[in-house]
Amino acid sequence: MNRKTLRFLAGLVALAPALAFSQEAAPAASTTTAPAAAAPADGEDVTSLPDLGATQIESIQVVSQRLDRARAGLETDLGASTYTIDAKAIQNMPGGDNNLLDQVVLQAPGVAQDSFGQIHVRGEHNALQYRINGIILPEGLVGFGQMLDPRLISSMRLETGALPAEYGLRTGGIIDITTKSGAFDSGGTVSIYGGSQDTFQPSITYGGGAGNIHYFFSADSLTSNLGIQSPDGNAATLHDHTKQLHGFGYLEDVLDPNNRLAVIGGVSTGNFQIPNLPSAVPTAGWNVNGQTTYPSAALNDYQRETTNFGILSWQHSHGAWDWQSSLTVHESTLNFTPSPLGDLLFSGISQAAYKKNTAYAWQTDSSYLLNDTHTLRAGWFMQVDQSVSTTNSQVLPLDPVTGAQIGTTPVNVADNSTATERIMSAYVQDEWRWTPRLTVNYGLRADTYSAYGSASQISPRLNMVWRPEQATTVHAGYSRYFTPPPFELVGTQSIAQVTNTSALPPGSVTQDTSPFAERANYFDAGILQKLTSRVNVGLDEYYKHSTNLLDEGQFGAPIIMTPFNYADGRQYGTELTLNYTGDALTAYGNLAWEHAVGRSITSAQFNFSPAELAYISNNFIYLDHAQTITASGGMSYRTGETRWNADFLLGSGLRASLLQPNGEVIPNGMSLPYYVQINAGVMHVFHTSTKGTLTARLDLINLFNRIYEIRNGTGVGVGAPQYGPPRGVFVGLTKSL
Repeated sequence: MNRKTLRFLAGLVALAPALAFSQEAAPAASTTTAPAAAAPADGEDVTSLPDLGATQIESIQVVSQRLDRARAGLETDLGASTYTIDAKAIQNMPGGDNNLLDQVVLQAPGVAQDSFGQIHVRGEHNALQYRINGIILPEGLVGFGQMLDPRLISSMRLETGALPAEYGLRTGGIIDITTKSGAFDSGGTVSIYGGSQDTFQPSITYGGGAGNIHYFFSADSLTSNLGIQSPDGNAATLHDHTKQLHGFGYLEDVLDPNNRLAVIGGVSTGNFQIPNLPSAVPTAGWNVNGQTTYPSAALNDYQRETTNFGILSWQHSHGAWDWQSSLTVHESTLNFTPSPLGDLLFSGISQAAYKKNTAYAWQTDSSYLLNDTHTLRAGWFMQVDQSVSTTNSQVLPLDPVTGAQIGTTPVNVADNSTATERIMSAYVQDEWRWTPRLTVNYGLRADTYSAYGSASQISPRLNMVWRPEQATTVHAGYSRYFTPPPFELVGTQSIAQVTNTSALPPGSVTQDTSPFAERANYFDAGILQKLTSRVNVGLDEYYKHSTNLLDEGQFGAPIIMTPFNYADGRQYGTELTLNYTGDALTAYGNLAWEHAVGRSITSAQFNFSPAELAYISNNFIYLDHAQTITASGGMSYRTGETRWNADFLLGSGLRASLLQPNGEVIPNGMSLPYYVQINAGVMHVFHTSTKGTLTARLDLINLFNRIYEIRNGTGVGVGAPQYGPPRGVFVGLTKSL
């Protein structure tokens, strides 16, 4: 990108408030939001606001509110499908903000749950992009832990479908979080929460400000004996303890009515025992120094994950011009420690692995209000990743002809590597208010990356929103997508080093093509109908056709996903949403149907058997994470100072291998059984004699103790079996500060 291009992009900046008829394509989980601070009238000169005593605070709040609106105007969800969950909706869920973030996102339409806390949106494996106040948070090494905590959320949007040109790289779903800032609500909470599986979770939040400075921070600690899902469905899972810490901080300085400087930071650490099956025995027949058996209950694998990120952001807004420029650094590590003898006897390899990924990013988004009918937007994103991988594996040598074990002494294989990835992206688009009822957004996006491979693409985008009448909003769009493989997950181990060993026996596939970038055409259309002043209903349909469809699987001993490609991929489906907002009762429901298939493996082939590769090369198969039917819903009812709540998840089951009567195995050929999980809770607010409130809550997770399989241990890239949570009883006390 040359200097002339950079100057051009920097010049396209504007403040663009969302058009009144550019409404969301899906109703929010809760349409009840905190009242907005007073905003200046159109054309009012904010710099002339008085600066006297208490009025000064009000003036700064008005400026902060105006800057928040300007920041929101940098992004457009025009033509996309957007589902919003605010802080109040999170608090009114069973578990409230003590939930992990994936449990909150699961209440959005078309989101299916998976093992290890993974979620899948519209049949995508992990193509999620997280944004904080519109700023992209680069990907990191995340296995079981959650990087972000619901306590920091003021509101959260899940955007899917045919996205406008400013969204790229990871487009399966945009999780855009607006953080709490302390600008309007000073004070905080201290909380203790815990219960079943020896869960204990203290936390604290606090926000406030003085003069131009506003701040918010949150921190929590979580210990539990259900760190990862149970592999056998028992409530008392063997070797599954976890200890996690999360911290977040936001600090802003309103420099003047047109400029704001913000610093955002987050830390998280997680220690996870890998759960064991209590009575399994090795069946591969390996012999290690004369030992051929090992009790599975004695396995002692564990994994440690850390994530740290920091963001420095400068926002400017004046008249028709608006921009935000941010510098981000994100460091993540993953350290897997095996049970040396046990892992070798069970799986033929005992691998200690350490991975570290450090990403540096520069993002600038801008807009310019050209006139009453055109808003121009443009921006760029640049990222450099540095990856370090250190593995130390013990394997058993095999005869290259017969495949018989040669000796009983393990061989040590060390494989260390470093790599660098570079990403550059730029976009330009025009939001054209064609008529008072029709708005069209069209633009171009350019992306390029270089790492283990390199590729680039120019992607056109076209979206429209039509409002034929006051209560009806129709949207449609087309987007060309370009998705690089997740750099931090690409395997670096040399296949030649473990060929003809217990890790890769003779006759195994040794081809290891590096993953390719996915290219796709995406179509989306939907309608939102306001049936009454309290009821909204939405219907959305989508179709995606991909070349080199990206997927991920857990193929090795460390719980690290490995990306691979299908030459051809097709995903399509329908989503139905319903939302009711009353004075005492709020309720919502989502129902989604999807079809997601792929054909012919084109990368990371050594992870598959020859039979799997042969079958998939000639047949479309379901993606392992495809779930045909997904539903969610919930309600919250308030009586006085008591609030009752409940929600549910329903799924037709992820995929598993199908064994035919003739002995042939069809990869991902069957669905696991339907399941439903119902959660319920109640909380009551006590007004204490001192300042503030005390809130007590009782939550029942999996109320009816319906034991169900998320995974059965078979399917493409599937590791051990995983079950949904057993019934849990949790209580909490929260004191306002």
